[in-house]
Amino acid sequence: MLKIEKLQKAYGKFIAVKSVSFEVPSGKLGILLGPNGAGKSSIIKCIAGLLRYDGDIEIHGKPSKSLEAKKVFAYVPEIPAMFEALTVAEHLEYIRRAYKSDITDQEVEELLKRFELDDKKDKLGSELSKGMMQKVSICCALAVKPKVILFDEPMVGLDPKAIKTLKATMMELKAEGVTLLVSTHMLDMVREIWDVMFIMEQGNIVAEYNRDDVKDQDIDDIFFQVTEGE
Repeated sequence: MLKIEKLQKAYGKFIAVKSVSFEVPSGKLGILLGPNGAGKSSIIKCIAGLLRYDGDIEIHGKPSKSLEAKKVFAYVPEIPAMFEALTVAEHLEYIRRAYKSDITDQEVEELLKRFELDDKKDKLGSELSKGMMQKVSICCALAVKPKVILFDEPMVGLDPKAIKTLKATMMELKAEGVTLLVSTHMLDMVREIWDVMFIMEQGNIVAEYNRDDVKDQDIDDIFFQVTEGE
């Protein structure tokens, strides 16, 4: 479970996030939507622990700043960052040791194969394309075996096959009871897999939807009705 209560983030006198509260239950995929400047990036970075904030964030029932929460939390940023002098395999090993993950060598191999990185595992971070770096970032997050995982525009830069693989992986994570939050502009990519939707404008959550309640209503129609009054 991911629970946000009265989250507020200010940059000087400008309040980017205005006492926002929402929750994504275990085994559900939440999507965070909104136009540029709505406050999505600030929320994402607060959850990931990259910004100071006011309010409370709980990850799997623990305060987000606690070691217990950090052990079960993974984050896939919009712009992947790699260690230039480490190979793909060494990135996975680094994560395994840092998080003391119980992921096995066989599971690591299967993960690399699933994202078509098994033949790239000896390549250095500096030798990878943006798409390859994104796939490594996803694999590193999955290697944590998280209970809560945060994706920020995860499908940007991925080829169609990798997008299909990632969506299938997200569905598997949901089935395993993992909580997912995805911030994205690519509505088509989450059309079949979302469970709860949070739409932001000017630092506020202005609408919240449960997939079961909207039935067959198109996700695009919902978003533009809220943001543009169509």
